[in-house]
Amino acid sequence: MPKCITYYFSPVSPWTYLGHARLGEIAARHGATIDYVPVTVSAVFPRTGGLPLPKRAPERQAYRLAELRRWPRLLGVPLNVEPKFFPADDRPAARLALTAKARGHDIAELTLAILRACWAEERDIADLATLGEIADACGLDGKALLQESEEEPGHQRLEDACEQAIGAGCFGVPWYDVEGEPFWGQDRLDLVEKKLAGEL
Repeated sequence: MPKCITYYFSPVSPWTYLGHARLGEIAARHGATIDYVPVTVSAVFPRTGGLPLPKRAPERQAYRLAELRRWPRLLGVPLNVEPKFFPADDRPAARLALTAKARGHDIAELTLAILRACWAEERDIADLATLGEIADACGLDGKALLQESEEEPGHQRLEDACEQAIGAGCFGVPWYDVEGEPFWGQDRLDLVEKKLAGEL
């Protein structure tokens, strides 16, 4: 049986963006599957001791910016350290992705497009029209998916996803669960790969 990575992420997280493509590459190398589970940090943080960025101490905010300057250079991933539309509400994008997933779509490409829109293209991913355009560009029916995602089933999917994440021990994003073993942050992807290779 192939190993499965359950991948909890926020579609507005720069760390999710920096690790997203690499996760797919690692999974492919090891024949692993990925279960994409978008969540909102507005539900996860309050229950797990996290703070939204504006409420963090200045020292923590400064170090975050230092890391955000280092990692894109190291990985060769384009990233605006302080994008125009950030912070942005991650819930509409998470609901859209979960609705697409519920309709049987592989949401890897959609997720990357949403992340790139925020962190490289200066687009507002909290804006429904923008999300519709992104979904359409990925070959999906943006209008239909958005309509469903903004109705009660879409809200329930996101609530359920957040409960699943918290139940798995997730307190930050991205969070990778490899058959019950947790790894927090894109800077742990080397360890995820070792786990898949049977070296951990």
